[in-house]
Amino acid sequence: MIRKLLPILSVIALFTAPALASGMRVVTPTRDIGRGEVIGDGDVALGTVSSPVLSGNVITSLDAARGMEARRPLRAGEVISTTDVRHPVVVTKGQTVTMTFDAPGVSLTAMGRAMAEGGVGDTVVVQNPTSYRMVNAVVTGAGTVRAAGPATPDQNQITALK
Repeated sequence: MIRKLLPILSVIALFTAPALASGMRVVTPTRDIGRGEVIGDGDVALGTVSSPVLSGNVITSLDAARGMEARRPLRAGEVISTTDVRHPVVVTKGQTVTMTFDAPGVSLTAMGRAMAEGGVGDTVVVQNPTSYRMVNAVVTGAGTVRAAGPATPDQNQITALK
């Protein structure tokens, strides 16, 4: 069994050895960062690691980490992955938000209730309090969203598709 695996292992070692020798540039905190803290310019630095255990979701750019909010406590010197950070929350669940819809020549504004929290650029579901319809919307700022379309297809849309 081992003899069968030796050719495969030697090929793997051939391709991974140069990558491990050179190391991988990653972003690490320069100080302990608490959950919910926004990462600033001096809070992160580039480091080099040569561990084959790293996965593809490691942050490798300082710009990708700056301005993000820590989802969990981050210790100084540890590698930051994309799941450890998120855009700072500017819309909270249950919050009344201003919803806009823009089309050529028309701009509509309505109030809605956010059904989830989100940061700028995140998609959240917003409920229209008058019709109780759910709409997908992209967070554009604090308390503001841009409507993208219905969260679930309308019955008329389903009938039209049949």
